[in-house]
Amino acid sequence: MKCSLMNQKREILTTEYDPATSVFTQIYEVKNIDYAPYILKSFYCEKDINDPTFRTNLCEWFKGRGIPLWRDKLDLLLHRLNITAPYELLAKAFGLSLSDQYWLKPDGSNIPYDDINFFDNDFDYAEFMEASLSTNSSQVTKATALKTPNNTTDGMLKKAWIIDKGKRYLLKSGYKNETLQPFNEALASEICRRLGFEHVEYTIATYKDIVVSKCPCFITKDTEFITCYQIKNAMKRHNNFTDYEEYIKKLEDQGIVSAREKVENMYILDFLIMNEDRHLNNFGIIRDVNTLKWLDVAPIFDNGQSLKIEYANEEEMYISGMGRFFYEVKPFAEIIKVVKDLKRIDLSKLEGIVEWFDDLLHQYQHLTGYSETRIKHLCVLLNSQINKLKELIETK
Repeated sequence: MKCSLMNQKREILTTEYDPATSVFTQIYEVKNIDYAPYILKSFYCEKDINDPTFRTNLCEWFKGRGIPLWRDKLDLLLHRLNITAPYELLAKAFGLSLSDQYWLKPDGSNIPYDDINFFDNDFDYAEFMEASLSTNSSQVTKATALKTPNNTTDGMLKKAWIIDKGKRYLLKSGYKNETLQPFNEALASEICRRLGFEHVEYTIATYKDIVVSKCPCFITKDTEFITCYQIKNAMKRHNNFTDYEEYIKKLEDQGIVSAREKVENMYILDFLIMNEDRHLNNFGIIRDVNTLKWLDVAPIFDNGQSLKIEYANEEEMYISGMGRFFYEVKPFAEIIKVVKDLKRIDLSKLEGIVEWFDDLLHQYQHLTGYSETRIKHLCVLLNSQINKLKELIETK
C-alpha cells in the first residue's frame, strides 16, 4: 500500500506500507523530516533514505504505537476482534492515535485530517470496550468498531478509550486477577493534588462490576507526547553526565521551565507509593506539533504498579523496595537522592491521606473482595513511606 506518513496536515514522507506485517518496505521520498516522530530524526540519512537503520526504526516506532504482544488477555481480545495479530489494527483507522498527530494517508486520497482525527471526531467504542474489558463478550460485529484510537494503545493492561460528555477518557483495568492498579492511580492523583504536582487526574469507575481507573486525554489536536525513551536515544553525551542529568539538561536547553523540579516530583511520588514501573515510555514532554516547541514536562501519569506487597501475614510484611530509574533497578531510598531539595515538600498536606485511601478501598471492597488484613497492610505500607520521607526531610 503506497501512502504518506503525515503529521496532522504535513506530509513527512511517502512510503510503501505492508498492512499484513506492519512493515514499511520502501521509502520513496522524505519531504519534511523536521515534523517526523522525534526519535527518527537522529537516524535519518539524507543521502540514503532507505538506510536500513532509519527504516527499521520507522517500523519499530509505528508498531510501538499499537497493542503489544504482552497485553493482558491478548488472545481473548484478538478472538473478539476477529483478527490474528494486534498489528493488523494499526492501519484500520489510518494509524490515528490520541497521543500524537501521526497517520497514514493512502496514495491518491484527498481525505482531510480534520475529518478523521479522533480529537474532533466521535468514534464507536462500546464494542471495543466490551471486547477489551469484559469477562464475557461476543465477537465485534460493527465494522466501525475498529475505526477507533483503541487500535493504538500501548501497555500491558486492558484498556479502552471512551467518549463521555464530549471528552476523551481512558479506562484501564487491573492486571490479570490483581485489581489494585486503579486504586493506586487514584491514590497517586490525590497525593499529587495535595502536593501541587502536575498530574493526570485518575478516578475510580466501574464497568460491569469491574473496577477500572478513568483519566482524561492530556494531549490535544495540536500537541504530542514525546517519551523519555525517544529523547534519550537522540541525546548527545557529555563527560561525567549521567543519563538522568543529560535528560534534565536537554529539557532545560529546550526552555522548559522548572524541568528538574517537575521530574523530581515524579520520583517523590514514586517513593511515596513505591511505584516499580517508571519506565522510559511513561514520562516525557509535550510538544507543539505546529511550532515544534517543547511546551512542558508531561503531567505525571501511569502509576498503577505500586504498593506491591510480596508477602504478608498478621506478624510481618515483605516488600521488594525496588524501583526503576532510567535503565537501572534501584532501591527507592537511592532513587529519592536525585531530589536536590526535599525540604520544599510540605508533607503536612498529606495528613489524613492514609484514612482517605482506607475509605476508598473499603468503598469498593464488595467488588474487589479485599480482606480487612490486606487493606490494613496497604495502608500501613503507605503510612510507612510517608514517615520515611518525613525522616529524610528532617535529616537534610
